[in-house]
Amino acid sequence: MTKRRLVKYLVSIAAFLLITYLWPYVQSRFYEHPVVPIGQYYVTSVADGDTIEVDMDGTRERVRMIGVDTPETHKPNTPVQCFGPQASDFTKKLLTHQSVRLEADPTNDNRDRYDRLLRYVYFGERLINRELIEQGYGFAYISFPFTKKVEFMQAQFSAAGAKRGLWAVCQPTSSGGRWESNTL
Repeated sequence: MTKRRLVKYLVSIAAFLLITYLWPYVQSRFYEHPVVPIGQYYVTSVADGDTIEVDMDGTRERVRMIGVDTPETHKPNTPVQCFGPQASDFTKKLLTHQSVRLEADPTNDNRDRYDRLLRYVYFGERLINRELIEQGYGFAYISFPFTKKVEFMQAQFSAAGAKRGLWAVCQPTSSGGRWESNTL
């Protein structure tokens, strides 16, 4: 093989590898996300276990899931709590770059004090708010009114009884009806 052919060959391989590894970055920066069905929203990122960001017709909105509270991972002046990283990873792996359906609760406010939309989040037929509680990634957050409160409390009772998720490895405590996980 001549020197010129060898250089062309090596440049071709380098270009192929560069394109292969940079493609996801280029795609996420310069191409629009896939078209989503009417009534659904594209999840652009996940802040933590119970908060996502969606694209609503070109506007990014932070969405706080109603009735569930996952252990903290990013709250200012609060240490990371037991099972917080796992809850965050669960939500990230499940919802990032997916389409979800959002549903408001008629008995709850539209936004919280941080101006996040308050919604039930459905991925297909799965109600993610309840699933986080059922699988032990979070607690039923019953400090505010919402229509699925009893359902979510039952999910928490089931998860605690079966020692799923944080109920198996953390030391949850309740104060004033609000559950918290211990810090790491």
